[in-house]
Amino acid sequence: MIKQQLFLILIAGFILNACTNSGKQEALDRTQITIYKLWYQQPAKIWDEALPVGNGRLGAMVFGGVYKERIQVNEESLWAGKRFNTNNSNALHDLPVIRELIFEGRIQEAYELGNKSLLGTPPRFRSYQTMGDIYLSSDSVTPFTDYKRELQLNTGISRTIFSINGVTYTREVFASAPDNILVIHITADKPGAINTTIALQRQKDANVIAEHDQLMMTGQIIDEATEAQGPGGEHMKFAAKLLAVNKGGELITGVSTLQVTNADELTILYTAATDYSLEMLDFDRNVNPLLICDEILNNVKNRAFEEIKEAHIKDHQSIFNRLEIDLGNTQLADLPTDKRLDSVIKGGNDPALVALYFQYGRYLMMGSSRAPGILPANLQGIWNEHFKAPWNSDYHTNINLQMNYWHAEICNLQETVEPLADIVDKWREPGRVTASEMYGCSGWCMHHATDIFGKTVPNADMRWGMSPLSGVWMTFPLWRHYEFTMDEEYLKNKAYPIMKESMDFVSDFLIEKDGYLVTNPTMSPENSYKLDGKDYPCQLTYAATIDNQTLMAHIDHCIRASEILGVDEGLREEWIDMQSKIPPVRIGNDSTIMEWIEDYQEWEPGHRHMSHLLGLYPLAQITPETPELFDAAKNTIEKRLKHGGGHTGWSRAWMISFYARLHEAEAAYDHVMSLLRKSTQSNLFDSHPPFQIDGNFGGTAGIAEMLLQSHNGVIRILPALPDAWPDGSIKGLRARGGFEVDIEWKNGIMTTITIHAYADNKCFVKFKDNIVEIDLKNGESISLNSQLH
Repeated sequence: MIKQQLFLILIAGFILNACTNSGKQEALDRTQITIYKLWYQQPAKIWDEALPVGNGRLGAMVFGGVYKERIQVNEESLWAGKRFNTNNSNALHDLPVIRELIFEGRIQEAYELGNKSLLGTPPRFRSYQTMGDIYLSSDSVTPFTDYKRELQLNTGISRTIFSINGVTYTREVFASAPDNILVIHITADKPGAINTTIALQRQKDANVIAEHDQLMMTGQIIDEATEAQGPGGEHMKFAAKLLAVNKGGELITGVSTLQVTNADELTILYTAATDYSLEMLDFDRNVNPLLICDEILNNVKNRAFEEIKEAHIKDHQSIFNRLEIDLGNTQLADLPTDKRLDSVIKGGNDPALVALYFQYGRYLMMGSSRAPGILPANLQGIWNEHFKAPWNSDYHTNINLQMNYWHAEICNLQETVEPLADIVDKWREPGRVTASEMYGCSGWCMHHATDIFGKTVPNADMRWGMSPLSGVWMTFPLWRHYEFTMDEEYLKNKAYPIMKESMDFVSDFLIEKDGYLVTNPTMSPENSYKLDGKDYPCQLTYAATIDNQTLMAHIDHCIRASEILGVDEGLREEWIDMQSKIPPVRIGNDSTIMEWIEDYQEWEPGHRHMSHLLGLYPLAQITPETPELFDAAKNTIEKRLKHGGGHTGWSRAWMISFYARLHEAEAAYDHVMSLLRKSTQSNLFDSHPPFQIDGNFGGTAGIAEMLLQSHNGVIRILPALPDAWPDGSIKGLRARGGFEVDIEWKNGIMTTITIHAYADNKCFVKFKDNIVEIDLKNGESISLNSQLH
């Protein structure tokens, strides 16, 4: 319908007048002009002030200490727990009873029986853990001057500079993806001035020894048996190894430390490993983590620091430099980052800080989800100092893990989706067992939270865990990757098999109710409603609005994928019939989108989750072409905000994208500023509170959505540009259909856009009231002015 309407507009008089240029399929070679940098005039006092580096597998938080530097380190797969079947043996027997109780409105009875019969046994799992800390200590107490610590996003290098007794010291830290190591490099501007003691520490389950020029940590997580988390025992094995290379001076080997005296220069190479196997979704006792560390360090130990650094920067910039953003107004750029944030908190306007925050979201994604890593970004990305992290630093699959990847495609970080696709693929295996043993269904499923061992059952409590379509939702980033890349081989071999098997579960799981096919049991993630005559909150329901939106989208995706691949014509007809029986999105008596199948009152009107607006964003079911739902979505948001909604970091970030989709630029901007003012720490980490990285990623996605949208076959240019960003540019955003887009604007008006094609495709381009259709071959580019001529 949209394409037909736009075609008629084109016929009415829009004329395309542009030149096309040949190009290459590879990412465009962009030289960054802007330096994106966080910097401070004092060391970090707490973890939430430290600066992150990461290569997808190793992460580190750099404190920038002078007399005692702490660098807290992580390895992506170091988790407590193990793989075992946690499916509840009562589930299949009691499922029909629970369903009938829900249909009859006997929600408390269904809840109590569900906690007994559907919840995992045990109901909880364990946490992602820290690998420990690297300490660099000196005996000096001489006052220091000229202190500065910084993180340059363009290079991925953290740098600490200070002076003592007339000597200037520089310490650089980065996580190299090409060499799979963490690198610490210390120099002084006078010879023989470096004196430090190097230590590796972990508070439990580890042993550290020194040998020649190396420190070696070996350990194994010892879990205690608990009723909530299951069996204890000797679980994940791990190791870390550090190699010190000094120029000049002396290296003294202690029992568990290395002491460097009177050196001119010092390079420290560090790596870590576990015996985790993604293929097994468990630890593999044939893997020796210490041998892995040896192999990694042996490949780099004879190479010069400058060579390692150069390889790191080249690799880092090949991804980071794909996108550049300028939102204008750099008057505060010379202030330290914490001072700039303070200015914004007090009501100031700093568009350049917003641009920095945007690029920081891209930087953090690169650091926590890419090769050499094999796992996706968790609730804290890859950075965690705890043994028992908040929410286990796990994978919450009822919004948070999905939000982590909202910005990946549009922000030109396609390869960061690969670890997510790989683990979703592996989660299918335990998900098949859950689908069969819990529901008697084919296909695969999972619920609201999981770990690297593939726990796919309802977790913690039915009030939070009863989200049976979380696996379906996890296929959306996989389909979106195809939409942006147009990679049919990927669709055929990776995404579609996962999507199709998820549809197998849906086909068996849905049951008939009042002429519809509905989910039961289910809930609207983590929110509660009031049931007439009851003085307690209710969560369980059937056919929650988020489920109906999820089902409509998933069926659409599978139909389109099967058409593109020319397969499963018979199934396609079944899916079309199924889609016609999904309950529609409804509007309640208060003119808002109904969150549940009935027009219940919310127990908590200001709840952080906005699940019933999934169809507004990240899906595109609620648009100006559905005006009644569009207006109701706006009313829904206003009601939620009126009662205190958007109070967590990630929830506030979601608001940005909501208002961008509503084309309300000033409201979207207000939420960008609220995210900075209320939910951002001095190192620009998002605060839920505490730290959760989804707010960073959701914030970056929202800013991108304000500048470019590409759903439903139309590339919309500057759909929600606020008055605070009158002049600017962004180069390197990606759009669905295999396009890359550069935009420049002046006085709030787009002056030039350039669109580069990475596939043979056509689409509509819209700016304000002007619309044109473009048709480009792979490698071609087109430039248009504000009239789209």
